[in-house]
Amino acid sequence: MIIRPHYMKMLKTYRDVPLVKILAGVRRCGKSTILEMLRDDLKSSSIPEDHIIFERYTFEYIDKDMTDRGMHDAIKEKMTDGDRYYILLDEVQEISGWEKAVNSLLENANTDIYVTGSNSKLMSSEISTYLTGRYISIPVFTLSFAEYLDFKKSSDSSVKELLNEYIRTGGFPIVALGNFDDHSAYQIVEGIYTSVITNDISRRHNVTNIDLFNRVVKYVVENVGKSFSANAIVKFLKGEGRSLSVEAVYNYLEWLEKAFVIYRCQRYDLQGKSVLKTQEKFYLADASLKYCIMGFNPKSIASMLENIVYFELLRRGYEVYIGKLSTREIDFVAVQRDERVYVQVCRNLPEDSDREIGNLLDIKDHYPKYVVTLDELAGGNVNGIRIMHLSDFLLSDRL
Repeated sequence: MIIRPHYMKMLKTYRDVPLVKILAGVRRCGKSTILEMLRDDLKSSSIPEDHIIFERYTFEYIDKDMTDRGMHDAIKEKMTDGDRYYILLDEVQEISGWEKAVNSLLENANTDIYVTGSNSKLMSSEISTYLTGRYISIPVFTLSFAEYLDFKKSSDSSVKELLNEYIRTGGFPIVALGNFDDHSAYQIVEGIYTSVITNDISRRHNVTNIDLFNRVVKYVVENVGKSFSANAIVKFLKGEGRSLSVEAVYNYLEWLEKAFVIYRCQRYDLQGKSVLKTQEKFYLADASLKYCIMGFNPKSIASMLENIVYFELLRRGYEVYIGKLSTREIDFVAVQRDERVYVQVCRNLPEDSDREIGNLLDIKDHYPKYVVTLDELAGGNVNGIRIMHLSDFLLSDRL
């Protein structure tokens, strides 16, 4: 088992804090394995094994008729004394009303509770009132490039070769652990995507026209990193002889977000200092989701570089926006407490650098500014703007 230090550090920070720790992210991004790492770490910290309760609630492990009461009683039965119990619950969203059981265990027993799930009902925007103010959300993403290198320690490939591989095949741990060619990697990711569509979306939301739903997904995938509206999707489908309401498109996008397939990036007006409600963009939980649906095309790398940078910023704890500065656009404005970082992303420097640097120079403050590129000539500083190769950006200790 390859340790993911970022998540272990966060879990140790909150150990024994009287909050439910909620780890949520797309299927197969490594949540269950992180929970297993936590169990091993607890054992190594001299926690008695019979005081670590690990329960899985995926389809193959649970009674389909289990209720929140049944969940609560089954866990309580294993608590035979008044000492502290560490309760680790995997994929709890499969149990309707799980929040009631967890809240009762938190309030009425000596417990430290950790849960994982693949649906955003586990996240702050949708959490039940049972846990209001009594939980901490820890988003889990597919592998960062630094984690990917840890997974590939036995490889003879150079960092550059591994970066190219990471761009093409993405960061799902199951793919990184193997030696798959692109085709095999995309087949694995397609299986993950199909599982999400089947278990987290179509079954949960009673989607009857899967073909139409998948066409909407394909439109979103084709337009990663571009602004579009629900009306644009409806118009596009009409051109293909298909009919779908704007409301249905909004629902589809919301369901994809709830299953952590796509992430919404809002636009921030740097002059008005306000978040705008229009012209937002969407990014995919992992670049490989695009290639498993549409195949790999070198011409699509530019938009997927943005995708990779966007998630790197999220992993580092930033709130990430698209920047609007009059008529100009800043790829990313990343905010963390009193800190701010501006990032422009481009594949090559010569044809793009003037525009990218010019946009950043128009921002009249002293926060760090970066142009991130795949160009081998990357490096140095232009009028206070740092030009960085993508690998250096992804592996930097701090921005």
